[in-house]
Amino acid sequence: MLGRLPPKAELEWWYQFYFAADRGRAGYDKYRHDFAKLIWQLASPQWTFDAATFDRSAASFDNPDHVEVVIHNYRWRLGLADGDPKLENLEKQLAAFPLISVPTITLEGDANGAPHPDPAVYARKFSGRYEHWLITGGIGYNLPQEAPQAFAEAVLEAAG
Repeated sequence: MLGRLPPKAELEWWYQFYFAADRGRAGYDKYRHDFAKLIWQLASPQWTFDAATFDRSAASFDNPDHVEVVIHNYRWRLGLADGDPKLENLEKQLAAFPLISVPTITLEGDANGAPHPDPAVYARKFSGRYEHWLITGGIGYNLPQEAPQAFAEAVLEAAG
């Protein structure tokens, strides 16, 4: 998908390109809390989370592997880093885009500021019972925290 979109759409992926460079790794290492807060604000522009809510999640950034894992993940997605050789067989299976046969509900907030495809693009990937729920009320990308009731209902519905 990257590199094949109009400039405005490519802009949404800025941080992936940033992470591809050593400058991005150093910047993320130095400013990981500021970076995460910015991404939260961009992805969920109508969510007015408080400092305590952010700080509970941000505590997970304070471990010695965090930056390396995040940077490697984004570089791997862009084909700039190798994956784990032990998982290559699984990667090949997933690269074939097998149909998903388990009951599935996909969710999206009506104020999702994160880059995302239209649900019609991936609906054909499901061969089992499938629904897409649009959660309204200014809900962004972080559905479990912004709309916990709707999130829990979707989990229970898919399981039932």
